[in-house]
Amino acid sequence: MSKEYVVAVVGATGAVGEEMMKTLEKNKFPVKELIPLASKRSEGKTVLFKGKKIPVKVLNEDSFKGIDIALFSAGGSISKQYAPFAIEEGTIVIDNTSAFRYEKDIPLVVPEVNAEDIKQHKGIIANPNCSTIQMVVALAPIHREFTIKRILVSTYQSVSGAGRKAIFSLQNEAKQHLNHEEVEQGSLSHQIAFNLIPHIDVFMDNGYTKEEMKMDWETKKILHSDDIAVSATCVRVPVFRAHSEAVNVETEKPITAAKVKELLSKAPLVVLQDDPHENLYPMPIKAENKNEVFVGRIRQDESIKNGINMWVVSDNLLKGAAFNAVQIAEKLIEFKLV
Repeated sequence: MSKEYVVAVVGATGAVGEEMMKTLEKNKFPVKELIPLASKRSEGKTVLFKGKKIPVKVLNEDSFKGIDIALFSAGGSISKQYAPFAIEEGTIVIDNTSAFRYEKDIPLVVPEVNAEDIKQHKGIIANPNCSTIQMVVALAPIHREFTIKRILVSTYQSVSGAGRKAIFSLQNEAKQHLNHEEVEQGSLSHQIAFNLIPHIDVFMDNGYTKEEMKMDWETKKILHSDDIAVSATCVRVPVFRAHSEAVNVETEKPITAAKVKELLSKAPLVVLQDDPHENLYPMPIKAENKNEVFVGRIRQDESIKNGINMWVVSDNLLKGAAFNAVQIAEKLIEFKLV
């Protein structure tokens, strides 16, 4: 019989936590026991796993005794506070927040790109930002073949990336607008229904948002290249689920759209959807609840010598969060690290 593991999900009642449990079940991860953990606000609630209702336990310093793997998705401050207690108990932490992503000795992993980095972990493995994950899945094969010099990316990020409150905000604001009622602004910085907000995370001293800088910092770390120049503009759009990205890359070596299509047609987890004459291209409504990264609109950038434009779409709650985290857990087993 293959070994089974005790797995905790921290933030089990949140949007990503729910997707983590669904993914563990769907992937048939060898779970001996699931421990759903959340704040005191969730005391008395249950979660559904493999057809059984499991009571949610209140997260505390003693929550990790006997736990092999803990998937964290309850906010960076919670990860900072409780991950050390998990490590003390010998639990391997896979953290979906930004709490540890930029620490030099903590691996930041997208399994299709840099799975080997998992072997360097010292108790914590960080899950990258959702917008970064889908982009590097599409760009890693190009970087290996042609060496990327520069990336320009504009993101169109769904409200689910800002949590349940933002989902409810879009629902309520849209209803009010369509009913010709006064729109009560929800949880975001402005009304999101029938609007675009070029503001995700906090603004920094350089004029960029932290979300935009995450794409710079994380791409370099995951691709092991500090030489890549990255410039991002991140926009919240009135879409419930799945992020979209317009990506432009400039490479050192000569590159063609035909060669990029050939590479991506064979790339792990990438689905090529690129037939403009048949109106075939990735769209968020078609990417919902799917694990893959969808790529299309691949074309030569006629303004520079070695440039390519593309359109990249993926479900931010799955490949951008829960699915990537479970893949890391699967790699821990594959590498015999747990």
